[in-house]
Amino acid sequence: MSPTLPFKLKNPDLLRQDAYIHGKAVTAKSGKRFDVIDPGSDREWASCPDMAPEDVAAAIESAHQAFQSFSTMSSRTRSKLLIKWHELIVEAKEDIATILTYETGKPIAEAYGELDYSLGFLWWFAGEAERIQGSVFTPSAVDRRTFVIKQPIGVSVALVPWNFPIAMILRKVGAAFAAGCPMVVKPSPETPLTCLTLAHLATQAGFPPGVLNVLTTSLDNTPSVSEAMMIHPRVKKVTFTGSTRVGKIVATTCAKHLKKCTLELGGNCPFIVFDDANLKQALAQFMALKWRHAGQACISANRLYVQAGVYERFTQMLVDETAKISVGHGAKKGSTMGPVTTPRGLAKAEAQAADAIKHGAQLVLGTGKALKNSIEVEGSDQGQGVGGYFMEPTILKDMNGEMLMASEETFAPVCGIFKFETEQEVVRLANDTSLGLASYVFTKNVDRVWRMFEKLEAGMIGLNTGNSSAAESPFGGIKESGMGKESGKDVAVNEYLITKTGTLTLDG
Repeated sequence: MSPTLPFKLKNPDLLRQDAYIHGKAVTAKSGKRFDVIDPGSDREWASCPDMAPEDVAAAIESAHQAFQSFSTMSSRTRSKLLIKWHELIVEAKEDIATILTYETGKPIAEAYGELDYSLGFLWWFAGEAERIQGSVFTPSAVDRRTFVIKQPIGVSVALVPWNFPIAMILRKVGAAFAAGCPMVVKPSPETPLTCLTLAHLATQAGFPPGVLNVLTTSLDNTPSVSEAMMIHPRVKKVTFTGSTRVGKIVATTCAKHLKKCTLELGGNCPFIVFDDANLKQALAQFMALKWRHAGQACISANRLYVQAGVYERFTQMLVDETAKISVGHGAKKGSTMGPVTTPRGLAKAEAQAADAIKHGAQLVLGTGKALKNSIEVEGSDQGQGVGGYFMEPTILKDMNGEMLMASEETFAPVCGIFKFETEQEVVRLANDTSLGLASYVFTKNVDRVWRMFEKLEAGMIGLNTGNSSAAESPFGGIKESGMGKESGKDVAVNEYLITKTGTLTLDG
């Protein structure tokens, strides 16, 4: 049995703790379950079935069965279903935000923010469902007619991370549903519950059984279950968001079996502030981008480059503003930063901070170490002993390229500030990474804006803006930050379509 819940929901039926196949709750054949942990207290508060490879086939076959009718459903009907699903999620927003906070640790205000952002995908793809178009070409031979149609590719698999579990699911599933493809989702072991809630609401919205199936699994079983999902012969498309290391494994597996795949992988995103920038604007954008979800976003600013003329001034502005952040349990009123989601994140953050200090960086805010007890983090465990994976925001200046933070994604509330002199220098430094997800530039020189837009090696460039992700914008990186695009006009839905060419020769 699951422990007593640390919260109450308006609609308790929204908390689903079993896997979901063909519109029904199911358990693992082994009978095993795994615990879901609250990062703000390090306590278990729910459990889910620990599905194994032998549980995969039922979910895939269910989706394939659903594909036979869902793929031929009118686009107008699919659009209406997406809108209805959107409405049901809006109605349940308060409860879903609560579940999200206890899964990820993010403050409740950020949980609402993720929901608002995520719902944009359903609204967008409801419109895109009716705009799937083929084409007709003028042939080179006068007696021929050539035309192209688009059709859904088939059963799709989504492997999603824990940092934005609602957004990642709705961005992927929304595009798949618009195209007419059912999807089997394997959520992260840390955050399976919001996904199960979404699947339940999809059924309530009217999506047929099997169109959205969810396989929950523990960290230990994740590799084997993911592989079983990807290599199943019924699966035609795989979409993955996560680390570059795992993304390469996914790409290799898909290539071996000739599966189409979309990969949204790690980032090492530079945030560049020139002397002529509006510093207040840059600071506000950086604060929202860097400290959101304790720094755990793939598009977070990972390397802060500030031009020499404003380096000391901007550093002090950042320290003063960051010092106002209140660290505490995400459900606690007044908390503006919660814990990191896993203890692995704390260990990595501590190692990076220690390495930077060892190589000459100066600590100007925070300790670079995890907070060890509930006295340090008021409300971290709701007054019941030590717990939670917390770190105060940490800022280091006088960074250089030899430090781990210059080459590794941080994914924690640690910020390193690098000084630069010239535009040419900072372009070289910003591009000196194998990754290319996002970059950010702040300057009021319009010529420089265009130069930086063209020269920075990233799939998304923020020009005097921080987080630019939106349903209408293609999302995805270059280099080792992935391949393919999610969201945006045409491109996202096309990831779930095949192109079929027809050629007709006229008789007489």
